[in-house]
Amino acid sequence: MKEEFKLVQYDRANRQKADVSLFALEIARKVHAFHSSFPLYQKTPLVSLKNTAKELGLGNVYIKDESYRFGLNAFKVLGGSFAIGNVLAKKIGMGIENISYSHLTSDETRSKLGEITFVTATDGNHGRGVAWTAKNLKQKAVVYMPRGSAKERLDNILNQGANASITELNYDDAVRFAHRQAEEKGWIMVQDTAWEGYEDIPTWIMQGYGTMAYEAYCQLVEKPTHIFLQAGVGSMAGAVTAFFAAVYKEECPIITIVEPNKADCIYQTAKAGDGKLHYVTGDMDTIMAGLACGEPCSIGWEILNSYGDNFISCPDYVAAEGMRILGNPIKGDSPIISGESGAATFGCVAEIMRNPDLKHWKEKLKLDESAKVLCFSTEGDTDQGGYRSIVWDGAYPRP
Repeated sequence: MKEEFKLVQYDRANRQKADVSLFALEIARKVHAFHSSFPLYQKTPLVSLKNTAKELGLGNVYIKDESYRFGLNAFKVLGGSFAIGNVLAKKIGMGIENISYSHLTSDETRSKLGEITFVTATDGNHGRGVAWTAKNLKQKAVVYMPRGSAKERLDNILNQGANASITELNYDDAVRFAHRQAEEKGWIMVQDTAWEGYEDIPTWIMQGYGTMAYEAYCQLVEKPTHIFLQAGVGSMAGAVTAFFAAVYKEECPIITIVEPNKADCIYQTAKAGDGKLHYVTGDMDTIMAGLACGEPCSIGWEILNSYGDNFISCPDYVAAEGMRILGNPIKGDSPIISGESGAATFGCVAEIMRNPDLKHWKEKLKLDESAKVLCFSTEGDTDQGGYRSIVWDGAYPRP
């Protein structure tokens, strides 16, 4: 397929607003309290790239660097851990607000719970987070990965003690396979893709992502004018959007969703605008492996449909460009190691500001010297070979 930039814009006026109370500030504080009970918890850095922003023609760019999250090099563990915490809390008849790491790992609690197996499908980061959580909470995990997954990402999951394998399925079919295994074997599925009858766990996963947004909110020294969010199924994008919509209400920053051309199910759904979810099928062989999802999360889309302003589908080289610039910013700014999916949004911003063919997009997106842009680098070099191929060897250059 021809790779190109595509944009759909929504008007904020006259849109029915989804309920974002489940992602409000007081909820985010409770989620954060759960995560901070883990011994390895530390908030991840929020990096200001002021000099790079000036070079691009922007007021400032802030990058939330999730490569430091729990030593796992990605943010995904926030969602899986909070969902698993909720499942275990319900099994012992308690609310998550009364649960901590030490409580869940106590001999008394473990004797009540017994041994539970959690199952998921993943391109890497989510499965690693589920496996890590299961290991730390003395439970089991089974992880299925789609064809084409990097062996390093598989090894990272296996190193957390999970039963993990790469299948011959694409991501969405791997999700369906994991669901069948859960039903047949009595396992508990931990997935951020929602469907009718399976909404509690995806909601908890999304709330878990709120810790990332809450930390950024507390770290910011000024209100952002723009927030750029990458989307796979749209659960992270929906969760972060919901948090900032709940906090800022009518003054919510401009929300822009970014996806790869080869897996742009949120863009396709926004473009259709017919009230239905639209899918992308096939291999979805984008370098942005964490975004290679063809079926939107219904909960995430409901939020993005209400509060998203711009929906962008972009070429793969944009993520590669973002990786290279973040790793080599203007002097005085701190370098950031960002993987393909992590760098997608910043790469998109940089390309819009630098590419003469996209000059008219600056006005459309209101990107100028007064813009303060917030992006989330959701992963580091989780596939080190792939990272070096792009950053060291120049793979996926701008055409």
